[in-house]
Amino acid sequence: MRIFLLTALVMVAFAANSVLTRFAIAGGHIDPTGFAVVRVLSGAVLLALLVVLRGGRMPLLRRQQGLGAVTLAIYIIGFSLAYLTLDAGLGALILFGVVQIAMFAHGALFGVTPTPRKLLGAGVAFAGLVLVLWPSQGVAVDPLGAVLMIAAGLGWAAYTIIGRGASDPLAGSAGNFVICTPLVAILLLVQPTFYTPAGIALGVVCGAVTSGLGYALWYAVLPRLAQATAAVVQLSVPVIAILAGALLLAEPLGAKVIIATALVLGGIGLAVSARSAPAGRS
Repeated sequence: MRIFLLTALVMVAFAANSVLTRFAIAGGHIDPTGFAVVRVLSGAVLLALLVVLRGGRMPLLRRQQGLGAVTLAIYIIGFSLAYLTLDAGLGALILFGVVQIAMFAHGALFGVTPTPRKLLGAGVAFAGLVLVLWPSQGVAVDPLGAVLMIAAGLGWAAYTIIGRGASDPLAGSAGNFVICTPLVAILLLVQPTFYTPAGIALGVVCGAVTSGLGYALWYAVLPRLAQATAAVVQLSVPVIAILAGALLLAEPLGAKVIIATALVLGGIGLAVSARSAPAGRS
C-alpha cells in the first residue's frame, strides 16, 4: 500500500508539471526556453541544498550520473522545443507512447518479459490514452516537432531505466539536475526568451517541487516496481493532467475523457496486478 501511494503521488507530481507548464506558457507568462531553464535550475538548487543540509555528497563524476543528466537534458530540451509546434494532447500521446514502448522493449531484451496480462493491461491503457488525446479532427503534425517529442520520450525512458540502479535517490537526482543545468542552458543561445515574475514563479515550483522532489521520489520508488509496471503507470499522467486542467484551468471535460480515464485506470490495474515472466517465457 505504501508503494502504491508513493507511486500515485509521483504520478500526480508528473501531471502537475504539465498543468504548470501549460498555464505558464499558454498564459503568456514565459516562453518554452525560459521555462525549461528556470525549471532545471531551480530543481538543481533545491536538491543540491537538501543534499548539503543532510551532510551528503553529490556523485557528479560517476558514469551513471553523467548518463542520467544527459538523458534528463534530452527529455527537457526535446519536450520544451516540441511544444513550439505540436498540439499539447498529440505531444503527450507521442511522449508517453514512446516511453511505454521503449521500456517494454528494454525489459523484454534484458530479462523481464512482460506477461500476456501485462501486455493486455498496457494495450487497454494505451487505447484509453489514444481515445482521450487523439484530436477529434485531422491535425497536421509538424515533423520536426514529432521528432523532438520522440527524442524526449526516449530520454525520459532512459532516465527512468538508469534511475532503477540509484543507491541514493536524492543525491542522484541532485547530481542529475546540476549536470543537466548547463546542457539545458544551451537553449538560451539558439532561442529567444522572455520572463515575467509569474512565469519565473511557476517555473520554480515546477522545477523545485514537482520535478526535483518528484524525480527524487520516483528514483526511490523505481527499485520496487517491475519495469513493465513502471512503464504502464506513467500512462496515467496525461489523464491526471487533463482532469486537473478541467478542475483548475476550466478546460473542457466530456464523456470521451471519462470513458478514456476508465480504460487507462483499468489497464493499469491489469498490468500492476500481473506478475512478470522470465525472459523467453510467457
